[in-house]
Amino acid sequence: MMRAENISVHRDGKCVLADVDLTIKPGEMLGVLGPNGAGKSTLLSALCGELKTMKGQLWLDDQPLSYWTGQQRARRLAVLPQSSTLSFAFSVRDVVAMGRLPHDTGRQRDAEIVRESLEAADALHLMDRSYLALSGGERQRVHLSRVLAQLWPGEGGQTLLLDEPTSMLDPLHQHTTLQAVRGFADRGGAVMVILHDLNLAARYCDRLLMLESGRPFALGTPDGVLVPDALRAVFGLEVLVQRHPERGHPLIIAR
Repeated sequence: MMRAENISVHRDGKCVLADVDLTIKPGEMLGVLGPNGAGKSTLLSALCGELKTMKGQLWLDDQPLSYWTGQQRARRLAVLPQSSTLSFAFSVRDVVAMGRLPHDTGRQRDAEIVRESLEAADALHLMDRSYLALSGGERQRVHLSRVLAQLWPGEGGQTLLLDEPTSMLDPLHQHTTLQAVRGFADRGGAVMVILHDLNLAARYCDRLLMLESGRPFALGTPDGVLVPDALRAVFGLEVLVQRHPERGHPLIIAR
């Protein structure tokens, strides 16, 4: 679990994120939405300690984020940035196994977790291939497997932060990726995921935070956040909001 209390971030003397209060709860997927430059990636970088906050407090598992050592934090918090690259010809198996470095669960259990994480991301068939031989979308799924392996299976309430994990994926793997993340949350993990696709956010997320110009604009359920007035104000987008005919979540249709 992670909690942010009134955090703000400044860059080059300018406030780029302000007055953010949120809790990422075990068993929940929190989606973060907003136009380019709204502060989504800045928020993620602040939550994981990569960016210094000018004010406010960050908590991980009811302790200040600074309380944890690097290894302790890595057992509780995993981050998938927008882009992850490797320049070495490691096998996919070895890349995903990097997620197990903070742990001492033994080679056999680690190997089982690597397989389970790859399977969850629909990447098990890539296990013996060279990472450098993969397409961009395949690499993205391998890195998802790596961060899943770091916290697998998520039953302890560990926190997973993901920055646009579907950005390079075809429609099928956009869904398999978010299904894997949804499964992590359903087992008790806490997830925050940055998304641009409003309909994917509506389908998979329990709550949504909408940012505008570095400040929270709306926080609530998809039904409460994905409304025409808010989408017009934040994105400048004219939409119809209907109900998905089978699942019942909001369905966003651009006019």
